[in-house]
Amino acid sequence: MVTRTGTRRWREGAAVAAAFVVCLLGGTVRVEDTLTAPPPASWLLALVSCAVLPARHRRPLAVLAFTTAAGVAAQPLGLLLSPLVIAPALVAAYACTLHVPGERRAAGAVTLAAVALLAGSGPLAGDLSWRDASRMGTVVAAPLLAGLIGHAVRTRRAYLAAVEERARRAEESRELEARRRVAEERVRIARELHDLVAHQITLANAQATVAAHFFDSRPEQTRVSLRELVETTGHALDELRATVGLLRQTGDTAAPDGPAPGLDRLPDLLESFRRAGLEVSVREEGEARALPPGVDLTAYRIVQEALTNVTKHAAGRGARVGLDWGGGRLTVTVSDDGGAAAGPPALSDRPPGYGLIGMRERATAVGGELTAGPCPEGGFLVTARLPLPPVREAATTDEEGRTA
Repeated sequence: MVTRTGTRRWREGAAVAAAFVVCLLGGTVRVEDTLTAPPPASWLLALVSCAVLPARHRRPLAVLAFTTAAGVAAQPLGLLLSPLVIAPALVAAYACTLHVPGERRAAGAVTLAAVALLAGSGPLAGDLSWRDASRMGTVVAAPLLAGLIGHAVRTRRAYLAAVEERARRAEESRELEARRRVAEERVRIARELHDLVAHQITLANAQATVAAHFFDSRPEQTRVSLRELVETTGHALDELRATVGLLRQTGDTAAPDGPAPGLDRLPDLLESFRRAGLEVSVREEGEARALPPGVDLTAYRIVQEALTNVTKHAAGRGARVGLDWGGGRLTVTVSDDGGAAAGPPALSDRPPGYGLIGMRERATAVGGELTAGPCPEGGFLVTARLPLPPVREAATTDEEGRTA
């Protein structure tokens, strides 16, 4: 198997050998357009000129200057200066335009070489004939043509290198984009699992706590709590099964079996917390509007997660939910009473999780913002400000929903 290095060496040797043969044959041409055997001067010129050609890639300017000087010395050696004799200089001019940094510098070097050959191609004695002028023109044009060919090859190589670089960068960009999408998908999966499952698990834990608290003193209440616990864990299994089923779907057109939850399911959500022993009150101000699916789901999940945190961490057993539709945005507030525990102990000894982070990410994703912190009068307050669509757009969305 021929390696790239072996192929390059073979091409270099072929180029030097071709230049040697052409230069040697050029020495057989005489002024009278007759051919003779190559004289010793032709052998000497060919050997000396081609000896430096292997270094043309490392020292292109020096090689071009040497081969040009050898070409200028052709006529004093009794040879006819023609494009054949200066074949090594043509190879050097081609290499110069390929390897000299800067196109202007390479063009200047080739032009100087052509001028030097022009000066050395004039007749040493006698008048300048039309035949001499034609020969001098070809001698000047030959290195310039070699330089143009080298410039074209250099431009082509630069273009191919740029195309390869763009392809490489595009491939890297695709890999980075794929990694970014994978990371975003992992965050989305974690957030969905947290919102869908943690809520039910927290309620089940609270109901089990109630059952254990009243097990001896109020057996009827214990049985009610256990029945609600069975119902809650059943809902948790259903939601977990549905979520895992969605994650297993690989098609881009995969859709959930039912609509995503929104504020229209808020009463059912609040009732589930009331069954777990949390007293929840709702205050709504302004005129409600139809929300885009993303904003509707975000508002629902924020209320769900905030009430879940109240159930897990708050000392009191009361919470307040507020919906304010004024100011061109929906402001969702959830706060707890901050009072002393009434009834079974709260789950305040649980370590903090990722609930606040998930709520803030959801709000930011739809163009809103979320703040959370303790209230001056006690308790904890979560406030989410979500953008509302314009009135006309909201009316269109509501009309489409009724039509569907």
